Amino acid sequence: MQVIKIGNFKEDTETQGLEAFRANNKGTVMQMREEFWDTAPHYGGRKEIWDALRAAAEADLSLAQAIVDSAGVIVQNPDLTVCYDERGWHLILLP
Repeated sequence: MQVIKIGNFKEDTETQGLEAFRANNKGTVMQMREEFWDTAPHYGGRKEIWDALRAAAEADLSLAQAIVDSAGVIVQNPDLTVCYDERGWHLILLP
């Protein structure tokens, strides 16, 4: 850990670097999620199903269950990482 002392003020550069990394990392992750949801339908499956999966992924458990049931999505893994639609499309979500 590097500590810079300026007068009576100590600046912990490691902590600040970690905070900056977290802020940048969160922004990057949010951007990657948006890109994933925007491009996922282009790799197969219907856009309506992808929209339902996104809504389910962002909802609480009971609402998520209702969403996937009404969309006709078969959920193989409880964390929604592997799903199938009624037409047999294999849909993979990032954890």
